[in-house]
Amino acid sequence: MKLKYLRWSAAVLSLILVLLFINIYPIPSLLGWQSSFLARCFFILMICFAICLLRIVLGPTSVDRAVVINALGILIVGFCAILSIPTGRDWYLDIAIAWALQSFIGALAIAKYLEGKGLDE
Repeated sequence: MKLKYLRWSAAVLSLILVLLFINIYPIPSLLGWQSSFLARCFFILMICFAICLLRIVLGPTSVDRAVVINALGILIVGFCAILSIPTGRDWYLDIAIAWALQSFIGALAIAKYLEGKGLDE
């Protein structure tokens, strides 16, 4: 039980340190037209994306992997929403809405499959 609290404490501390580093250290713009705020947003989403990919590889059960795949869908919606701000193109938001709907339907299908029921039940 003590090891569990130690792992959670280390994870929370590392998350706080990463967020402080992102806020203090000036991150160079990944794209020429983007502000430093959007660069930080992209950087945070990339860190979350890497953590999700790590959980997919190391996930102990298929349920964990299914939850992370749903989280990746949310991150892609975030990428599309942030990318629509500096470009001013509305079709990024259309892609985000379509991806969110597809991710929701996919999550339902995976949940039904993992539960052992057919898709028509």
